[in-house]
Amino acid sequence: MLKKKFGLFAAVALTGSVFLAGCGDDSAEPGESGGESGGSSDPEFVSILTGGTTGTYYPLGGAMAQIIEDETGIDTTAEVSQASAANMTALADGTAEIAFVQTDTAFYASEGTNMFEGEVIDTVSAIGALYPETIQLVTTANSGITSFEDLAGKSVSVGAPGSGTYINAEQLLEIHGMTMDDINAQNLDFGESQESLQSGQIDAAFITAGTPTGAVESLGATADVVIVPVAQDKADALIEKYPYYAHDTVPAGIYGLTEEVPTVSVLAMLVAQNDLSEDTVYNITKAIYENTDKIQHAKAEFIKAETALDGIGIDIHPGAQRYFDEVNQ
Repeated sequence: MLKKKFGLFAAVALTGSVFLAGCGDDSAEPGESGGESGGSSDPEFVSILTGGTTGTYYPLGGAMAQIIEDETGIDTTAEVSQASAANMTALADGTAEIAFVQTDTAFYASEGTNMFEGEVIDTVSAIGALYPETIQLVTTANSGITSFEDLAGKSVSVGAPGSGTYINAEQLLEIHGMTMDDINAQNLDFGESQESLQSGQIDAAFITAGTPTGAVESLGATADVVIVPVAQDKADALIEKYPYYAHDTVPAGIYGLTEEVPTVSVLAMLVAQNDLSEDTVYNITKAIYENTDKIQHAKAEFIKAETALDGIGIDIHPGAQRYFDEVNQ
């Protein structure tokens, strides 16, 4: 059963939305701001910040919350949030303990770059990678767009300024010799992008999400979906410059595609406050990675201890490291 908190949590989330590219979410016992993992005992309550209710983070977070509660006895709740950037800020503010975040966004936070310019977050560390977040450049057959170069002068949804999707779009354009100035950039969320593509108000949209993505599936119900490929040499160049990317494909059989389409991805991962004790994070990590069969979601098949440290650009929490050292030795 997924549980939600409102009241004070909602007020905190709204206030946080003014800061950075999203919001802080949830209410819990504030963590201290020190850089070491602390705490001498398991907390009574842990909240997991996820994303919107129509995304992938929320149902996965709900399933994981139940697993953690069942396996560790810690009262655990999955919370709706505005996802990666907002979640990092919330953990830094001490208003939650665990969160879903993209690997690239976590890296920016640790470095104080992009949407975190001048605001280094060094009180959060990784639990482990989960599954690929595929960068999908979505258009329709009627647009005539088949390459990144075709985007010049077109109306393209790139996500909210400072969001993970926006940075992905900016970097992919860069590797193709383009900038935001070469397109008519529109700051739309996934649902708005779908509606605008259907109505012809925009020509294409960048969407960073696990596949299949609901908004793209909905678009496919009324239009012939085209996913613009990222050529091998461009993907290689992108990964060389920004190593938190990985090669990926959008598989045939979804969105009405008859062939798989090459692209790139970042990874979804779980992060935790450093102040959570080593034993607490060890137990939480063990609970999640040893009970993925209880997660009724297509992405569960990607959640494996063997690959949980792949693509992570920030420090691993000592509790998680201890668990992976045990299972991977």
